[in-house]
Amino acid sequence: MRTLTRTLLGSAAAVLLTLAGIGATPANAADAPYDVLVFSKTAGFRHDSIPAGIQLIRDLGSANSFTVTATEDAGQFTSSNLAQFEAVVFLNTTGDVLNTTQQSAFESYIRAGGGYVGVHAASDTEYDWSFYGQLVGAYFSSHPAIQQATTRVEDRAHAATAGLAPTVVRTDEWYNFRTNPRSSARVLSSLDESSYSGGTMGGDHPHTWCKTLQGGRSFYTGAGHNQANYSEAGFRALILGGIRYAANRTKADCRPETGYTALYNGSTTGWSQAGPGAFSNSNATLTSSGGLGMLWYSAKEFRSYSLKLDWTVPGDDNSGVLIGFPAGSDPDAAMANGYEVQIDATDAADRTTGAVYGVKSADIAARDAALNPPGQWNTYELLVEGERLQVFLNGVVVNDFTNTDPARSLTSGSIGIQNHGTGDDVSFRNIRIKELGGTTTRTGPITSAGGKCVDVNGATSADGTKIQLWRCTGSTNQQWTVNGSTLRSLGKCMGVAGGSTANGALVQLSACTGSGGQNWTPGTNGSLVNPQSGKCLDANGAGTADGTQLIIWSCHGAANQRWTLPS
Repeated sequence: MRTLTRTLLGSAAAVLLTLAGIGATPANAADAPYDVLVFSKTAGFRHDSIPAGIQLIRDLGSANSFTVTATEDAGQFTSSNLAQFEAVVFLNTTGDVLNTTQQSAFESYIRAGGGYVGVHAASDTEYDWSFYGQLVGAYFSSHPAIQQATTRVEDRAHAATAGLAPTVVRTDEWYNFRTNPRSSARVLSSLDESSYSGGTMGGDHPHTWCKTLQGGRSFYTGAGHNQANYSEAGFRALILGGIRYAANRTKADCRPETGYTALYNGSTTGWSQAGPGAFSNSNATLTSSGGLGMLWYSAKEFRSYSLKLDWTVPGDDNSGVLIGFPAGSDPDAAMANGYEVQIDATDAADRTTGAVYGVKSADIAARDAALNPPGQWNTYELLVEGERLQVFLNGVVVNDFTNTDPARSLTSGSIGIQNHGTGDDVSFRNIRIKELGGTTTRTGPITSAGGKCVDVNGATSADGTKIQLWRCTGSTNQQWTVNGSTLRSLGKCMGVAGGSTANGALVQLSACTGSGGQNWTPGTNGSLVNPQSGKCLDANGAGTADGTQLIIWSCHGAANQRWTLPS
């Protein structure tokens, strides 16, 4: 695959247009050229819209720096051929379209970092191939007659949906799915079943979503049955954004998201302006002007929580998110008594995007790899657990800070967004929070990029027990609880033997002590980093066999350092 050269301020800012209430995005001239394979083989119902879909993707490619190869030849699914493409689009495929050898090649392609885009009947494909079921996210179940319906756009930061209005009314063939993908994917839009007849999924009917799987990226939309759909501006923008995400030309937080409460999604109830300047409120978007001031949530203070919000800047602009400050209307006091997570990609290291302003720099390499350039949307998660703050940018940890200042505390306080001054124009969307009520936990398997599970040898809980790779069995010694920065199984913690920081140090099970050797944080490209050593959880020798010992090793991003945590 071609290497993506990222430019931040040199990128052309994306301009959002609104056509008939549906957003459209222009060419993304800054994207490094790439290649897309469009696969439209059918072994069941054949959609007469396939030619229109192929032409749409060719048109998008001509305007957006990618070349298109269209095929119905499953023989092109070989490892060497797939390696040419940054993304593969399954366009209204149906039935069993790949044999076992071709399936294996495609699985390897995804695990190596490839991208998948599924359009409409792509979910009516390969029902007996479990990997594909995980990749597409959900299988087709049924559909009512073609009719008009309302879709609710849940995520307006993803490149596919950033140009859409909060609700979109359009005509299509609306799929019901066998399962709900929300637990494994980030839902971008969902159907309002009260707006049409024949929906069977109740109050939660996902329609478009994205996810990561074993090193690769997946985007699926249930839209795209009719020929006319492929000339709709909003649908064309949706497909372009999905392709760009799958091809790794734009970043997004595609982790599953449940349990959040909206603090702002169009309504400013509960918010108060402090200091000079203001925020305009239009199209469920807040945009700063003047300053130095802040818009703060005065209705409630928060303790342990996950705060998420989407933001964009048009150029070299300045803003921040303020947390942990006492309630009050003085923005200077808020910055002095709380902490600011900065938004400004061009400032000094301790006051640039992802930094805890003036206190701790972001991991600049991780930040640059995760950051979308001006004109595109980014997503922050600020995870506050006790006095620890982790900053996620588009799903990637870029800062891990622990407060030791006795005059400040992250465990209680208010939150706000900054309007920095004239000319510093920053916009925010979809500010939401999940209160944790203490340390957040989640339990399930930890899987490798090769599909094996992290396993406690022999299911014994003795201190020093080897932690290894093993085929996934669902047994208790493959169940891990993410508890703060620790990973726990059988009542004990995953840690580095002797607290070593050396390459090759063994990873083993031992009693939880809170020591640095037992701390793990998500890093770039699916890695798990031991902060004490700065090294990554690694399958020794790039092994994939049952019994392969886990160790720590200098982070290099290869497949043997990629892991999927419980969601």
